[in-house]
This record gives sequence, structure tokens and C-alpha cells, in this order.
Amino acid sequence: MPLLVCGINHQSAPLTVREKLVFTPERTPLALQSLLAEKAVNEALLLSTCNRTEIYTTVDEAATILRWLSKQPQLSGIDLRSFCYARRDIEMVRHVMRVGSGLDSMVLGEPQILGQMKQAYLLARRIGAVGSELGRLFPAVFAATKRIRSETAIGANPVSIAYAVVQLAKRIFSHLNQCQILLIGAGETIELVFSHLYNQGARHFFIANRTLTRAKQIAEPYHAQAIRLSDIPTYLPKVDIVISATMSQLPLVGKGAVESALRQRKRRPLFMADLALPRDIEPETAQLEDVYLYNIDDLQTLIAQNRQTREAAAKQAEAMVEMQAIHYMRQLQVHKAGDTIRRFRERVEMLRDQELEKALAHFQRTNDPKAVIAHFAHNLTNKILHQPTTKLRQAAYEDQVQLLLSAKELFDL
Repeated sequence: MPLLVCGINHQSAPLTVREKLVFTPERTPLALQSLLAEKAVNEALLLSTCNRTEIYTTVDEAATILRWLSKQPQLSGIDLRSFCYARRDIEMVRHVMRVGSGLDSMVLGEPQILGQMKQAYLLARRIGAVGSELGRLFPAVFAATKRIRSETAIGANPVSIAYAVVQLAKRIFSHLNQCQILLIGAGETIELVFSHLYNQGARHFFIANRTLTRAKQIAEPYHAQAIRLSDIPTYLPKVDIVISATMSQLPLVGKGAVESALRQRKRRPLFMADLALPRDIEPETAQLEDVYLYNIDDLQTLIAQNRQTREAAAKQAEAMVEMQAIHYMRQLQVHKAGDTIRRFRERVEMLRDQELEKALAHFQRTNDPKAVIAHFAHNLTNKILHQPTTKLRQAAYEDQVQLLLSAKELFDL
């Protein structure tokens, strides 16, 4: 059965396209069920992050997946063929291992993607979207990725989008300990941002989230203040830094609210980073004077600088990915050969049982066991060799040299 990945990422599609093809954890189960309803789709795993949306499956034609993606209502008017890529078989295996290792990430070697991939796998398996092929592939990918990260320095000197945002904020405000900071969201990205900011000396935080209880869970270890999303306009004039990363389908911070906050701040600069997809902060906010608004794509330049520290490790990791991908495909061939061997043995055993039954019946009608055994051996040999002999004669007639050579190798002739 073929292996296929089809999707878009930060290299193939701009933010304006990627933000329209995001599947939240709440939407993913229904999306997978819809995908499995498509003809020829028996297995599927959906990975959707701020930088990629990919479908891993076992269909022959990428067009099947592309058609399904193109039917998503939020993509109306967008020709996805211009942005989508497909990888098959060993290229697919190589791609998945590169993604899991962080080699295909905007931030080279970032570890978050592996956790996201594992969650996507568990979700797909839980709803029955993972069958034998993906169920064999992804545990192998996770094992290979673990080995790559432990045997190379690809994960050394941690950098991430969260870390890059903090570096950028320090260019505007050199003394983070004097800044009031508003973090919007309560997911892994915000937790990473929170940790990096705190380690850089920041101490004055407000955490806004749809669920106040969750905001308090994140805020309490840092003695920060948890607020509701509806309180954001009230707190905007008080803060110097705003970093947002939610799964909201609509903007949470509008240009008007920021404009009002700037008037109250008497034009003091406001650093804003929108790490969400779709975006949490209206893009038009960047037009305001004294606002420094950055989105995910804006971070690429800074991240490119950080990549230099991991380039040597990346070369080593790429070599390991290639080795592991080849190893997996060979193991897959061995597994498939195992099925062939099993069916061959079952066929021969069936022939043996048939001839043995005849021989036992013959024993009851004769006093010459030696003749019965000889007859049994002769018949069994003929039955086993009949089809291979016929096929070899046909191969010789059709000049199938490779099949004849394989037979010599197989039977040590």
C-alpha cells in the first residue's frame, strides 16, 4: 500500500493561505472522519500547526487529498495547487522524519513539532483513522527522531519562535524587568514565551484567556495576573508588550482598540507579536505609528540568524534521516516478504495435508508401506513444483531473463 503526504507549510505557502487551512484540535476528528469517507482513503493522520497543515495517508493519488482540502469552505477562491506539495513512499518517510526532527521547521531543530506530531497520531488512532501502515510508520518515526535528537546537537542551544519573539522584544525594550507584558492565550507557545521572558528578567505579566481558570493555572507560578479576553481593551493602555497565540477564528485585538490605547499611553511604543494562525491582531494595526507589530512570517529573518548555530548538527541529522528512512523501507519490504513467505508455506502445507490424507487412506488398502511413502513423496513433489515449473517455462518462452536468474538465486542452482 502506498505512503503519501500532501500539504502546505511555511516554505510553500504564505501566511494568508496557511491561516485559512488550520484545523483546531476540536475540528480535527470531524475533518478526519470526512476525509476517511472519501473513496480510497482508508488511513489518515492530520497535522496542523501554525507553520504547516499536512495529511499523511495511504492513497495512490495526491489529487484525492488535494480535492478534499480544496473543498474546505474557508479556502473559497484560493487555488491550493499553487501551494501544495506531495511526497510518496521513501520520500514521504524521509519527509516525516525531517518534520519530526525539526529539520523542516522554520526554527531549525525546534522540539515542539515532535510533540504536536505525537498528539496528532494519538488523536487519529483514537478515532480509528490509523491502520496497519500508519500504525507501523509513526512509531518508527518517533524512535528514529528520538535517536537523531539524542545523537546530534540539533536540539542544542534552544531556539524557537517563542525565543525569537523575546529576542525581538529586547531590541525595542532593553530592560524587560521594567515592562508590563500582556500574553494572550494559554497554549504551549504562550507558556514557552512566558518562560523565556521570565528567564530574561521580565516580572510584570497579565495573562488573558477565554477560560479564566486556565489563565490562572499559567499565571500563578509566576505571580502574574489572569484576566478575561473581554478585559483586553482595558489593559492595553497599561502594557508595553503584547504577545498573542490563540486558536481563535476571529481577531481578538482590533486596530481601534490599539489606537485608543496609544492615545492613553501618550505615544509610548508598543511591541506586538502575533503568533496565531489565523491572526489574533488585525494586520492593519501595523499602520499605526509607535506600534511594532510582527507576525509569524516576519520572524523568519531573525530565525535565519539563529539557524547558523545548528547547521553543522543539521547535516549530521540529515544523514541519519536518510539512513533511517532507507532502513524503514527495507524493513517494510521484509514485512511484505514475510506475508508472501507465510502464504507460500500455507500453500505447501495445504498440498502436504491433501497428499497425506490420500496416503493414509492408501495405507489401509495395501500391505506395502514403502510403495505408499514413495507414491506420497512423488505426488507431493509434483504438486509443489508444478506451478513454479510452468512459470519458469513461460518465462523462458517470453525471454524474462531476470525471472530465470532470480529462480537460480532462489533455489541455489
